[in-house]
Amino acid sequence: MKIILASGSPRRKELLEQAGIEYEVIPADIDETTSKTLPNEVVEELSYNKAMAVAQANPGRIILAADTVVAFDNTILGKPNDEEDAFNMLMALSNREHHVYTGVTIVNANGFVNTFSECTTVCMYDNSEKLIKDYIATKEPMDKAGAYGIQGKGAILVSGIRGDYNNVVGLPLARVCRELAKMVD
Repeated sequence: MKIILASGSPRRKELLEQAGIEYEVIPADIDETTSKTLPNEVVEELSYNKAMAVAQANPGRIILAADTVVAFDNTILGKPNDEEDAFNMLMALSNREHHVYTGVTIVNANGFVNTFSECTTVCMYDNSEKLIKDYIATKEPMDKAGAYGIQGKGAILVSGIRGDYNNVVGLPLARVCRELAKMVD
């Protein structure tokens, strides 16, 4: 089975390779605005829109699309605008819990669509200003939602998680594999 990954995310590509899933990358080129406000609804809608955009141009193929957000106090935290924004995000998350939501849409070769989301709770240490500034100096947080990458240097900020670790990286891999298996049988 070879799927189309409707994402250019290097983390999603690594996760699919880890699972031994063959894929071709065709990133979705869509407007990522949404009228939804709840994090799970936002990621589900965006993953659906990405999948459908790629599916229309590739009928009869299996499409996998995903969208991940970090949510804190009912607010979605995107990628930081600058280092000050990254600092403010990481200080707000320090010594607190937040949630990472990933919406996934799979379109099978027959056009059947399955959309779902996963939520993982992430607990942060009480991180000092110096530690956060040192982390920001690595530039790693600048292209990450919530201003950290759990799979990289940002791991030092995290005290624990409840849920799927890979969901925080960008794809709930175990569930994706199960849903793909159901859709191709």
